[in-house]
Amino acid sequence: MARILPIIVLIALTIYCTIEVAQASSWEVRRAPKWLWAVVVILVPVAGPLAWLLLGRPLPPSRRKPPPIMRPPDEDDDFLRGL
Repeated sequence: MARILPIIVLIALTIYCTIEVAQASSWEVRRAPKWLWAVVVILVPVAGPLAWLLLGRPLPPSRRKPPPIMRPPDEDDDFLRGL
């Protein structure tokens, strides 16, 4: 049983990360394209899923940067100074 447990954990981690890559939005995936993460997670046994969890996984909403506030040109001081 001790020999089989690491293999089961590795398979479960790979399946979990593969499903997570498939469900992630393409524009939220970090550091590489989504298709490349899928290939890495599936083909690189231990490092692939760990790299996805640490480097590629989308950030939770609380840690994302808010989108920049777009102001109309007549309220933008920098734009008005350049005229």
